[in-house]
Amino acid sequence: MIVFFRKPVLTVLTAFALALSLSLSCGDTETASLSTIDTIAPAASHAILPHPAFAQVPGDVSISDVAEKCINSVVNISSTRVVRTSDDQNLSPFLSDPFLQRFFGPDFQQQIPQDRLEQSLGSGVIISADGIIVTNNHVVENADELRVTLFDNREFDAEIIGTDPPTDIAVIKLKGDDLTGLEPLPLGNSDNLRLGDVVLAIGNPFGLGHTVTMGIVSALGRSSVGIEDYENFIQTDAAINPGNSGGALINLRGELVGVNTAIASQTGGYQGVGFAIPSTMADEIAQKLITDGEIIRGWLGVGIQDITADIADAMGLSSTDGVLVSDVFEDGPAGEAGLEPGDIIVRVNGTAVTRVNQLQNMIAMLGADTDASLTILRDNRERTITVTLGTREEQPQVAQRQSGRRGTTPDDLTVGALNNQIRSQYNIPGNINGVIITDLASNGPAARAGLMQGDVIREVNRQPVNSVQTFTSLYNDATGNVLLYVYRQGNSIFLVVRK
Repeated sequence: MIVFFRKPVLTVLTAFALALSLSLSCGDTETASLSTIDTIAPAASHAILPHPAFAQVPGDVSISDVAEKCINSVVNISSTRVVRTSDDQNLSPFLSDPFLQRFFGPDFQQQIPQDRLEQSLGSGVIISADGIIVTNNHVVENADELRVTLFDNREFDAEIIGTDPPTDIAVIKLKGDDLTGLEPLPLGNSDNLRLGDVVLAIGNPFGLGHTVTMGIVSALGRSSVGIEDYENFIQTDAAINPGNSGGALINLRGELVGVNTAIASQTGGYQGVGFAIPSTMADEIAQKLITDGEIIRGWLGVGIQDITADIADAMGLSSTDGVLVSDVFEDGPAGEAGLEPGDIIVRVNGTAVTRVNQLQNMIAMLGADTDASLTILRDNRERTITVTLGTREEQPQVAQRQSGRRGTTPDDLTVGALNNQIRSQYNIPGNINGVIITDLASNGPAARAGLMQGDVIREVNRQPVNSVQTFTSLYNDATGNVLLYVYRQGNSIFLVVRK
């Protein structure tokens, strides 16, 4: 099982009246499961090969010079917070053992101090000469005290300027009068990164202090990783370990191209898959935090989903580029501007849109009360709609789909009419029309496409369904990929059944 590690190195100092045990943890983590992977057998040859990154280094570039130039711009961050024992979910279960209570008395647990200090270590990047530092939100989250150590071993207290948990970006500022000699790291354009570009990661792994590792850009635009609400990660094989969080990912021009934030690992240590927030996103978030202290994201008011090959075929599209609007929220900005379910957003303010996470990020960063020009496809014709964005108050509405497989058995799909009893039982609003699925075979094409009992089928191949007879006629007459518009538990989604 691969898990994601994004916590800084963590040390817990707990005072007990009677020292039963002392545990030091260098990897207290929050995890999110991704998937299992196959073990890769070692190569038959045992010849020592050079690191692939060396082949990409121009002859006139010295990695040593780049590293020495940039390391002064990366800082170590120590955050301390007071945790109440009653609120801590990680206390040892031995403390409630009946034997200990019998041996030490019934008031044993009450004798344990109710407060403890929790200290975590991470990294940050100096972005201005007056002591502004960008780091990860999870490095400074809930901190009561922040202590920053520079490369020259000077130490400063710091204060939080602003945080943005949805992107895991935070901005802090050094306190003190003597802030001379700070070296901001030049900002690079992460949009110009290419697969195979050599990058260096600088940070504070395991609390060891300023450390430089090297690798390449392994992938770009990683999303749906499940770490943050807004994801567009740079993936790299530069060694990143707990404590590197908030540190710099730099190119060979000595420019900041990413903020290291997480690793995918089966062990908690480096296994060749690290993730960094692109510098363009990090800088935009940081500047808004510095100016406003918070991020007010734009909100379109739609449910959206990526376009699969099956959906493209069913809708007669020439490609899978664009984002499909699966729902339009009542009284939302998109609805007021005339956007409809089934529209395909292909450009925002002239910039091409190819996937859901890209659209989410673009709309969010435009901000509220901003006009966005959307180029959409409706009935395979382009048109432009201007939407005045609202304020995002909920999690992004992304329609989830299950992958379908080609079925070889009958559909065995049974539907019924919507009546007051059914609407009450399944909490279906009065403005939702169609037929409800009352039964379906678990191994049929409909189930394999992701349909479930209780779903309301609103359209078949973009034709509205208002009765069982209408559905039966449209569905039986359809061949190949059948596009269904489905309502489920407050959201709508497009699914394709392969008949």
